[in-house]
Amino acid sequence: MDQLIKILNHEGNMVVSGRDLYDFLGIKTPYTQWMERMISYEFEENVDFAVINKKVNDESVFGSTRTIIDHALSLDMAKEIAMIQRTKKGKQARQYFIQVQKAYQQQVNLPKTPDEKIHLLLENSDQVNRQVKQIDSRVTKLEDDQPIAPGEYSYISTRVKRAVNEFVSVHHLVLNNKQRSKLYQDINRGVAEVTGIKTRTQLRKKDFDVADEFITNWTPSTATLQIIKQLSAVPENQTELV
Repeated sequence: MDQLIKILNHEGNMVVSGRDLYDFLGIKTPYTQWMERMISYEFEENVDFAVINKKVNDESVFGSTRTIIDHALSLDMAKEIAMIQRTKKGKQARQYFIQVQKAYQQQVNLPKTPDEKIHLLLENSDQVNRQVKQIDSRVTKLEDDQPIAPGEYSYISTRVKRAVNEFVSVHHLVLNNKQRSKLYQDINRGVAEVTGIKTRTQLRKKDFDVADEFITNWTPSTATLQIIKQLSAVPENQTELV
């Protein structure tokens, strides 16, 4: 940051020379008269400013030194004086003082002791770990919400067909296509219910294991079995459907 106006250290505080500010603002009124008017805006001596007697070289033919009055202004007072001017230079000075204060505050907040530095490192490490966990969680969710691969969908379809055929075979059932379709409807409806989808084509990666486990343990509902019985007479050699 370029130094528009020199910032001084006065008794541990950042201050601005009243005369430096006066020169930067390009004020035409004599300095002492102008500063008296600025101070009248309810600024308090030894709080907002301090009066300083400064020795300068006398540019007269005598070539000696003379004493002039200057003021050490707090940055807050310097900002307000700059704003009071209502000029382009005043606005520029005010913005400069604001930037100086921000930069100073950042320096003040930096860790100084080894303990403070270690504490900051731990805080940053915790923050990074939280961010990584959040990213991992989002990535996992995105992956889980991806549609299952064609090979996985084909596997589920095969498992459904095999489960229906095994049920029919184990229970020695003789079913027509309409009756068999009721079994497919039953198992597909169950897959949809346990995975929270409407149709099997909506299966996501996160649903794969749930669907696979359901198919392994599937048995038709009592309602489905009753409907199948109603669709046709039970064969003579079959005393019950299941």
